[in-house]
Amino acid sequence: MTLHTATNRAALRRVPLLLVVTAIGAMLLTSCATVGPTPGVLVPPQPPPSAPTVPHNAEPPPPKVNLSGFPLPYRQGYADGCASAGGAEHKDATRFSADMNYRTGWTDGRALCTKK
Repeated sequence: MTLHTATNRAALRRVPLLLVVTAIGAMLLTSCATVGPTPGVLVPPQPPPSAPTVPHNAEPPPPKVNLSGFPLPYRQGYADGCASAGGAEHKDATRFSADMNYRTGWTDGRALCTKK
């Protein structure tokens, strides 16, 4: 075996390692790239998610006070009023104007939950 042949074999052993290192480096670089908005393209603002409407016969989540003797519309109004005390108003406007129990519950819920 000559020196020339041994050098060629060593070079052939290094080539796959060089390819592997290059491939891994390329994968690392492409995985670090981030995709952002295209310059000059305006993206319209997304509307905030709206609260789903609660059916008239759905039981609201249990409040921290005992409302067991009150009618369902009052309990639903109380839950919506209490949810409104934290900031954004959560109210069924149609029921608020037409249903006295819902309106009273909403008013009581907002007033009592605001005090806490």
